[in-house]
Amino acid sequence: MIALLLRDLKLAVRSGGGFGLALVFFLIVVTLAPLAIGSDTTTLTAIGPGILWLGALLACLLSVDRIFGLDFEDGSLDVLATAPIPQESVFLAKSAAHWMTTGLPLTLMAPVLGLLLNLPAPALLAVTIGLALGTPALSLIGAFGGALTLGVKRGGLLLSLLVLPLYIPTLIFGAEAARRAAHDLPYQTPIVFLAAITLFAAAIFPFAGAAVLRINLR
Repeated sequence: MIALLLRDLKLAVRSGGGFGLALVFFLIVVTLAPLAIGSDTTTLTAIGPGILWLGALLACLLSVDRIFGLDFEDGSLDVLATAPIPQESVFLAKSAAHWMTTGLPLTLMAPVLGLLLNLPAPALLAVTIGLALGTPALSLIGAFGGALTLGVKRGGLLLSLLVLPLYIPTLIFGAEAARRAAHDLPYQTPIVFLAAITLFAAAIFPFAGAAVLRINLR
């Protein structure tokens, strides 16, 4: 499992398809938003948390089709299916690699980009904590969607339609935590809900995703 994780990390960094694309897309969304909305600092502070979370969500969505798609195309996934490791471990390793090359860099970049949106320090902290807790759920849900659409020709649209509704709770609680922090209100409750969503995803989706992979690889 660790070897598979390291392999996926090396491939992601070398190819740059998921690692660099997500960061560039996130940067574009956040930097263009003030140009489209205006330079009013009050407005930017009010909608800044939503922009950061929406940008991070869409950036994660860009690369979820690559979690299993590339290995399915070159036959590596068939080899992994016959390896003496559970499919649940394969699912977890690939989800973790996706998070480490997408969710983690987005989390680290969010506070810097939050300054462009005039977010106060408490909101920057809430965004960082929220993304750190919420983006693993995005990777797990995205990996499950990728497993469902494995082998489907031009399945990108179908994948988006399947995954986006499952992303909504994470988006709501993450943006709400940062919004409360920006107004000096307690934001512990949304943070707890974010952690609960991630724990639920970690408990359910590896088994569901492994079952789907077994069906698609038959």
